[in-house]
Amino acid sequence: MQIGMIGLGRMGANMVRRLLQKDQQCVVFDRSPEAVKALTQEKAVGASSLEELVQKLETPRAIWMMVPGAVVDGLVADLLPHLEPGDILIDGGNSYYVDDIRRARELAA
Repeated sequence: MQIGMIGLGRMGANMVRRLLQKDQQCVVFDRSPEAVKALTQEKAVGASSLEELVQKLETPRAIWMMVPGAVVDGLVADLLPHLEPGDILIDGGNSYYVDDIRRARELAA
């Protein structure tokens, strides 16, 4: 299995560590290069941009976003030009569920 993780705070970084312990490949991105570097030293594959993260993932892609709810819409908008039909976005942050329903409808259209 291969998964992309965006957001390497406490929750995102620990989720990556758990996946790596189970021999899952993780491609990681965070606005902090130090957070990416720390996880590449633990065998994650680092990305320096959203575009690079998407390019390093096999299709269909699974991308897990572990970011605050307030930035999810902007993040989805930034990712969208790089995604293909069949790719999966997982909002693992603290978004209001109604916003996730709206996003799912918008992305399905």
